[in-house]
Amino acid sequence: MMMTMMTTFNKNCLLVKAKFDDCATKELVYKKMMELGSALDPIDPKFKTHEHLVSGCQSALYIRSYFENGKVYFQADADALISKGISYLLTSTYNGLSPEEILTNPPNYLNEMGIYSSLSLNRSNGLSSLLLRMKQEAMKYL
Repeated sequence: MMMTMMTTFNKNCLLVKAKFDDCATKELVYKKMMELGSALDPIDPKFKTHEHLVSGCQSALYIRSYFENGKVYFQADADALISKGISYLLTSTYNGLSPEEILTNPPNYLNEMGIYSSLSLNRSNGLSSLLLRMKQEAMKYL
């Protein structure tokens, strides 16, 4: 069973990485992140509350999770396109995984892609804060 779960995680990582195949520079990575972020469905305004706000982000970033059929799903929204792009990276990676998978599979592919080095220190910290919050949300469903 764990092999199937790992495959889903790895597949999600590969799908996200593939979207950046044509990004040869940090500027193109940044532009692609904003493009992907702009395509995210907006979160319902009733979830844009302090309870759903991710602390440690440079801009207002909101995330909600829900649990369905043993899997965790995330919806995120932000007031800055780059923050929405960061949200895209992580929600696309972890949506539809079990809480255990979310907690045990770090997004190492982000380092391989140079995402952290493409972001300012504040944005990089925001990405780490969002990942931590997603793990906290996953723990609620254990």
